[in-house]
Amino acid sequence: MSGSTLGIIGLGAIGSMLAEAAIQLGMHVIGFDPDITVDAAWRLPAHVKKAASVDDLVKRADFISMHVPLLPATKDLINAERVKLMKKGCILLNFARDGIVNEQAVLDGLNEGRVYAYVCDFPSNLLRQHPRFVALPHLGASTEEAEENCAVMVADQVADYLENGNILNAVNFPNIAMPRESGYRLAIANANVPNMLGQISTTLAEAGLNIHNMVNKSRGDFAFTLVDVETAVPQSVIDQLTAISGVLRVRYLPS
Repeated sequence: MSGSTLGIIGLGAIGSMLAEAAIQLGMHVIGFDPDITVDAAWRLPAHVKKAASVDDLVKRADFISMHVPLLPATKDLINAERVKLMKKGCILLNFARDGIVNEQAVLDGLNEGRVYAYVCDFPSNLLRQHPRFVALPHLGASTEEAEENCAVMVADQVADYLENGNILNAVNFPNIAMPRESGYRLAIANANVPNMLGQISTTLAEAGLNIHNMVNKSRGDFAFTLVDVETAVPQSVIDQLTAISGVLRVRYLPS
């Protein structure tokens, strides 16, 4: 395995951890992710080389590992054309989503020797009899460690929302976070309509409250605003903000 090349399609948190492990094993690592976030890019080991495209990656990799969601753009991401581009004897690993790999294309690749093995955690009637198809149990989220980590993560995120108004992984609201820069914070849930920030800032200014920092994020019909001000916020100002048309809830979060 040392000296071979691992190609990772999708460089999120899992892809980054896999890259680090592969480098520790002495492998070369190339990756492709057109939608990589800034946070994900910071997590990547410096030794990961960027592939120009999925086609470029499959041509160069001895092992290919998939880590992308199933979307219209990723359905059959590994198809007959890309199987033909793979290095002879390539091993394909898919622990992301079933539909991103075309099973017939992989079966043809296995029979032709282009693909040495296909390893995934999805059952397949088409592939199950092939000696070089390996199906593993799809139980990662049900392990004791995963359930404990999820419980801790949820508790931390709820505490951060209650104490600081920060939101992560909500169903209907955007992800939003702002470091504390004053002892007086307002967390405002509001409709995603024009001039909402203007009305909020005007209300605070008319009350003589100086805004130290402010951030607003929207998602569909809803938005969320965090405001740090330099002095304590009177109840009368909170009432005025609550009365603004489109404001759903105002929470005052002094530290």
